[in-house]
Parts: sequence; structure tokens; C-alpha cells
Amino acid sequence: MKLLILGRGKTGALVADIAHERKHEIKVLSGADNSNASALTKEKLQEFDAVIDFTRPDAVMKNIQACIDAGTNMVVGTTGWYEKIPEVRRQVESANTALLFGANFSIGVNLFYEIARAGAVALKHEYQGHIFERHHTHKKDAPSGTAAMLQKIIQEASRTDLEITSFREGDVVGMHEVILDSPADTIYLCHDAKSRVGFAEGAVKAAEWLKGKKGFYDFREVWREL
Repeated sequence: MKLLILGRGKTGALVADIAHERKHEIKVLSGADNSNASALTKEKLQEFDAVIDFTRPDAVMKNIQACIDAGTNMVVGTTGWYEKIPEVRRQVESANTALLFGANFSIGVNLFYEIARAGAVALKHEYQGHIFERHHTHKKDAPSGTAAMLQKIIQEASRTDLEITSFREGDVVGMHEVILDSPADTIYLCHDAKSRVGFAEGAVKAAEWLKGKKGFYDFREVWREL
């Protein structure tokens, strides 16, 4: 496949390395190369099988719009835009193209989502809960997309909205904790990412999976197929 990777940050660079290892032809654009999605013309996008976006919340919507307009498949790892999901879904389906997004492309995190969903039952049995997330100091959005997804999953399972506390410190890759506390005991659920490799591998596999498909997909609904 020929892949266009948006973002030269730590995760974007790792996505490029893994895509290259998997024998894909790649091109990488930084934010400076693609200000206001200026590099994503219909003509240029027709060269690529898919675009993988690991940019910034203030840039991702223009990138998404350009890919929809060009009918180019897109994998979005950037978070901080999820209030726009219903609108983007309508546009993707109307344009008969494909977009797959994920708050987190790690297999471990997607298993953690399922564990958190099961644990949310405790909130119906006199437990109180809280979500904590820690990331590196350069992360722009807070709470993280993964924490927001945990909150949504737990709310769906228990009808309880848990508060999220965010920390930005050092070079923490990503740690997410769900604490469920009762007078009798405390349950600690935690996922601690050691590196960004899991995120990057998942994003490349998502682009491969999306080839030939149309529609709007959430990674947590399809990761087992990958």
C-alpha cells in the first residue's frame, strides 16, 4: 500500500517506521508541510491508498475534511475532536468513503476497555469510582481520548459518570487507572503503556484492514478482526 502519514511526532515517526517494515510505500508530512491541510489536495490524495493522522486536535478536522472530499481512506489516531463524530460519520457515509478512528490503537488498551466495562458493575453495588490518566508534558488534550472513552464505556455499563483527573508529567507514554472504592475494599484497574509501539502497529494494521472498505469505524469495534 501507499500510505501518507500526517505528523512527525513520536508516534507518527514510529508509525512510519513500522509501515516501512511492513513493506508499505510511505510519505510523511509534518505540520509545517501541511498547514491548514494545504498539502491535501484531491489530486495529491489520489496517489495514496490511505492517510494515517497523528497530528493535533486543532489540525485534525481540516485533514479529515480534505480526505472525505477526496474520497481517500483515513485512519485517525489524533484525539480531541470526538464531539464532531456524528457530523463526520454523516459526511463519510454520504461521500461513500472510509474512516477508522481510535482513541487508542493498542491491543492491551482495547482489552482494558472490556475489563473496565465488566468492572463498572461494581458501581451498582455501593462502590464509588474515579478515572486517573497520566501522559507526557507535550500532550495537548486533557483528558486523553483513552480516558474519555473509558468514561463513556463505564457510563454505558453503569449509568454513572466518573470524574477524570489528568496529570501531565515528564515523558510518560500513557497510564490509565480506574479506581472502584467501597467501605469493604478497593479495586484498582490499570493499564500502563511501556512504549508507543502498540499504538503505531495498531494504526498500520487498521489502514491495511480498511483497504477496499467503505464506512465509518471505531477501532474498538474491529480490533479483534485485525
